[in-house]
Amino acid sequence: MSDFDSILARLLALHPKRIDLSLDRIQRLLEALSHPECRLPPVIHVAGTNGKGSVIAFMRAMLEAAGRSVHAYTSPHLVRFNERFRIGAPDGGTLVTDAALTAALEECERANGGAPITVFEIETAAAFLLFAQHPADVLLLEVGLGGRLDATNVIEKPLASVITPVSLDHFEFLGDTLDKIVAEKAGIIKRHVPVVVASQPQVALDVIERRAAEMRAPLRTAGEHWNVHGERGRLVYQDDDGLLDLPAPKLNGRHQLDNAGVAIAALRAAGQKLPLAAFETGIVRAEWPARLQLLSQGRLKALAPAGSELWLDGGHNVEGGRAVAAALGDFEERVPRPLVLIVGMLATKDCESFLRNFAGLARRVIAVPIPRQDKSLPADAVAASARAVGIPAETRDTIDAALVAVGRLDLDPPPRILITGSLYLAGEVLALNGTPPE
Repeated sequence: MSDFDSILARLLALHPKRIDLSLDRIQRLLEALSHPECRLPPVIHVAGTNGKGSVIAFMRAMLEAAGRSVHAYTSPHLVRFNERFRIGAPDGGTLVTDAALTAALEECERANGGAPITVFEIETAAAFLLFAQHPADVLLLEVGLGGRLDATNVIEKPLASVITPVSLDHFEFLGDTLDKIVAEKAGIIKRHVPVVVASQPQVALDVIERRAAEMRAPLRTAGEHWNVHGERGRLVYQDDDGLLDLPAPKLNGRHQLDNAGVAIAALRAAGQKLPLAAFETGIVRAEWPARLQLLSQGRLKALAPAGSELWLDGGHNVEGGRAVAAALGDFEERVPRPLVLIVGMLATKDCESFLRNFAGLARRVIAVPIPRQDKSLPADAVAASARAVGIPAETRDTIDAALVAVGRLDLDPPPRILITGSLYLAGEVLALNGTPPE
């Protein structure tokens, strides 16, 4: 166990709830730390249900292609806790070192003095300490959960606020209807700060527009103030500042065209004037692990049937599943292969609705538990949900066993395998495969 793992274990005992949305505790701690949040580089703040990490990956790649130094704070991590903290540098930056992260967490722990605080709140304070200590041109800041009461929402004047697609998720914390959930996300909108909004259901857009009007925040909405679409294998973006004809993203799936468009709109709204070459280079360099990631090497790839494709996606809600299923449908049109899903999900997610996206597309679901997750949905329950939407299903105890089971299906041509249903499962897969994020 690393030093910061020991610190996190101690911090877990300070507050009875792992998630408890409030700004009071983080504000108290930041005051004790002499307000590192006031010494940060200019911030672009990103909330939403799906696509936050991909949008940040696109923005970071484009900014770095222009020679900018970019900090990034994202969650959750997949394999190593350090993944949440990227320290910017002119050459592209790196994940925070174990030593630097341990020192920041220890400083936060001392300043907190044993008072109640959630782990996310104290890690956010540590992130602000780290980012305040290192000069950079921009900080890309991802909301942890919701927005209004999220620990990151202590930033009073970001360059821009960004809201990616909002859908039903985290009901137990954000509300049981879409308008309640989007109201929490829209809580990051600040007075007179431009807001970039991805394509949304009308009910969500209505809530965002009302909040923006209240805060007199200039609104830049997909489909109204800017547009993005694919054309002849290229990405075409247009707004009042002009048209960009760019290469297609390296990230897979038509939804990544939309995410790239949000990233471009956000950078422009934030006043980041980049040359065309930075957009061209950044869009093909952007990477974001476990988002329709092709595993072309590694231990699990070796276990998969010869000639098969092995894909990984951390999608876990209905809209995330819909985006991935659409991408797999596109793959099927270009290169037909039988599709097999290896699925593990948390009990807090709507498994049946997630899997319904793949009905008529997947030949079989092989259900697995998520290792080391108390809230993992039992594999039998995942399999039952698959059968309920018309997909034949079986269970296995491990990812290794599931891949062996795919081989026994004797499919011709060799199958396209997608491991999906949870970012926690995705992290286990990358660790088992020996290909953790860098």
